[in-house]
Amino acid sequence: MHNFETGKNDNGVLAYVTDWANHDVRTEGMSYGMMIAVQMDRKAEFDALWNWAKTYMYISDPKHPSFGFFSWSCKTNGEPNEETPAPDGEEYFVMSLYFASARWGDGSGIYNYHAQADELLHAMRHRQQIVGPTKFGERDVAAEVDEPHRMIRFVPGAPRRDFTDPSYHLPAFYELWARWCPADDRTFWAEAAQASRRFFLATTDPKTGLAPAYANFDGTPHATRFPQSSIFGFDAWRTASNWSVDWSWWHADLEEPILSDRIQTFFTSQGPDYGEVFTLDGKPTSDHHAPGLVAANAVASLAATDKQQARQFTEALWQLPIPSGHGRYYDGMLYMLSMLHVSGEFRIWTPRQ
Repeated sequence: MHNFETGKNDNGVLAYVTDWANHDVRTEGMSYGMMIAVQMDRKAEFDALWNWAKTYMYISDPKHPSFGFFSWSCKTNGEPNEETPAPDGEEYFVMSLYFASARWGDGSGIYNYHAQADELLHAMRHRQQIVGPTKFGERDVAAEVDEPHRMIRFVPGAPRRDFTDPSYHLPAFYELWARWCPADDRTFWAEAAQASRRFFLATTDPKTGLAPAYANFDGTPHATRFPQSSIFGFDAWRTASNWSVDWSWWHADLEEPILSDRIQTFFTSQGPDYGEVFTLDGKPTSDHHAPGLVAANAVASLAATDKQQARQFTEALWQLPIPSGHGRYYDGMLYMLSMLHVSGEFRIWTPRQ
């Protein structure tokens, strides 16, 4: 992980992680960077990333439609490219903050990690709908979860908050939130973990195990103008990692090992240099062999029962060159997170008593 320091403010050093291909800073990358930092015991880097996110990405105006959330994309000078959130960033912010509190203890202000996590998690579920102006026009933003379905939304802004992204579903994290968050929300997150486990089975193809990038709350693919929305594309690479980490930590759903065997069997059938984008029934639409997908498929081994096959996927990750060039952001982040997972270095940090 390479983060860039950009000076200091009253809270200390500021630093960001950049998407090299798009020349921006995303909550996805910032929150992934914080998770990597806490797992590797890099407190200074963690604090600098969180300081940058709170300084430039966080919306603190109570009248703003995205109040309590983070602008999902900013320029490297801190100017927003959009003033609405993407919930996968908030999810990883919350989990990394809880782990930081447990590993290092809480400080004050923005470094009171546990309080910051509680506040953000509360907003994710309870933030009331706000309609109002932003720098990019009027926006209509509500909570980041769909309450009746107990599921994370793709985005909380209208008109796109009526569907989800399978790769945003993190039941391994929700189980921890159900234990550590304020008492009034614990039942909700326990139910969300169960809802996501059922959702994985509903949204993946019964033969290939591939999930779509976007899905309706019943698991069916959700098509948008984005060409890869209803097929297995870049977002969807992460879905197998999510159910496999959940199995590794909790062993709560017997379907998850079946899903890992299924998706690894499919990719085995495609040969060692398989492509990166597929229709859900397994037809390739790109022949590029992507490091990020290799990394995610290795994490699927955490739940797989075919150990010989699973070993081939972890070996592919071990032999993978460190991602470079334009792929060093997304592929590189998945590579680093996956290396931590399969090496046993991505762990639960339990709050201090």
